[in-house]
Amino acid sequence: MLLDTLLEVRRRSEALIAGLEPEDLGLQGMADASPPKWHLAHTTWFFDTFVLQPHLASHTPCDPRWSYQFNSYYEAVGERHPRSERGVLSRPTIREILQWRADVDAGLIQLLGNKPSQELRTLVELGLQHEQQHQELLLMDLLDGFSRQPLEPIYGDEADLKTRTNEPQWLACDGGVVEIGALNNGFHFDNETPRHRVWLDPFEISDALMSNANYAAFIDDGGYQRPELWMSDGWSLVQQRGWTQPRYWRDAHDEFGLAGRQRRDPAAPVRHLSWFEADAFARWSACRLPTEAEWEHACALHGPAMQHAHGVLWQWTASPYRPYPGFLPPPGAIGEYNGKFMSSQMVLRGSCWLTPPGHGRDTYRNFFPPSSRWMAAGLRLAR
Repeated sequence: MLLDTLLEVRRRSEALIAGLEPEDLGLQGMADASPPKWHLAHTTWFFDTFVLQPHLASHTPCDPRWSYQFNSYYEAVGERHPRSERGVLSRPTIREILQWRADVDAGLIQLLGNKPSQELRTLVELGLQHEQQHQELLLMDLLDGFSRQPLEPIYGDEADLKTRTNEPQWLACDGGVVEIGALNNGFHFDNETPRHRVWLDPFEISDALMSNANYAAFIDDGGYQRPELWMSDGWSLVQQRGWTQPRYWRDAHDEFGLAGRQRRDPAAPVRHLSWFEADAFARWSACRLPTEAEWEHACALHGPAMQHAHGVLWQWTASPYRPYPGFLPPPGAIGEYNGKFMSSQMVLRGSCWLTPPGHGRDTYRNFFPPSSRWMAAGLRLAR
């Protein structure tokens, strides 16, 4: 079962690039993004380095120079190529990377066919979930790269978000002591634990995401010209970068997405906002962003009434990305996966339309710097 799921995930990564041209595979539009080819190589390096090299004696490790190129941030493994220069890596070629992926898959088939220990199964599951994260990132990074080109390339006619949202209503949530965090009955990342108690005052949360029309009203009311609505760092970014609208809006009517330039739907959820923009909109609305504990509790309390909790857009929360009480990262390089990033970032909850099936859950803690806005992020309000 685990092997079947793993190979399905591995095949999906390769299917994501099936319609791309060779020139697209090395595209890196900005320092925060990575080329599609790098994502395919990095996820293969993860299995090569952390699964096959320590656990399959017959496995031949990849070229150490490849390890240098495709290590992301694991200090314990060694030095690595600068993130901002991944777009210059024309070699190895995509043919060589796909052959490497096939060799690693063959090793995983051999390893998992020999009654692996629970410890090994847990490590492979982490690699599977890690690859799913990169599938989502591959598409978001590609959208950024395509958006910077005058020809505005199309990834796929059916690849874009088609959800529409309703005028939000308020869901009441009682206060008191609640529990949040993952239970130990299925896969979760280490940053989702330990499960712990949190005190919440009574609050209300919107049942739906904010729409393009909602956000257009904020813009029309001078939202990007009113410093009283913004955190100081956010206001500085508005001035430095000339922000006047969401990341992929084009002129007064269009927006850019994976399906190319499209007429903007006023009823579609507004997307590709930074935390600063989401926070300013909430303040303009005389509301606020929910904390991540409020978001998780509201999902548990209201279930399907929390529309668009998953499969539409990640949702910014008011919570800084910090460890839960009692959090301890695993030993070794794997412990670098989440714990060392728990500063200067904000938490997003839910999942988006680019999230692979089965990858999302209510306790999932995504995180990005508050200035980031190329990701598929939207917002709901609380009060």
